[in-house]
Amino acid sequence: MTEPATNLYSALGAHRGIRRAVDDFMERISADRALAGYFEGVDMEGLRRHQVELLAAATGGPGNYSGRRMATAHAGLNITDAAFDRVLGHLNAALVDAGADDGTIRAVLTVLSGMRTEIVGS
Repeated sequence: MTEPATNLYSALGAHRGIRRAVDDFMERISADRALAGYFEGVDMEGLRRHQVELLAAATGGPGNYSGRRMATAHAGLNITDAAFDRVLGHLNAALVDAGADDGTIRAVLTVLSGMRTEIVGS
């Protein structure tokens, strides 16, 4: 990936920092009643691993995302724009709590927002 993306990975604390942020993020979305239905019957530990992998890859970290394509993974879930925004809000809060600076958070959310069309309404 490009140098700026690699800097995002480092700014988030590399793999250890991303793992901590994802742990916090997963706790937040699991506790959100408006999102709970999307996660019924989901292997949350597997999802956690994929989230770490996805966030690391999206920020220029080593390795590649090995999960399913976003549209495939979210097919049939009928995710709404509001639910997508709630998830990004929880990620934002987790990144704030992890100590990421505003620029890093904006950059990460911008990268992930680019996946909206593959996730919403799939």
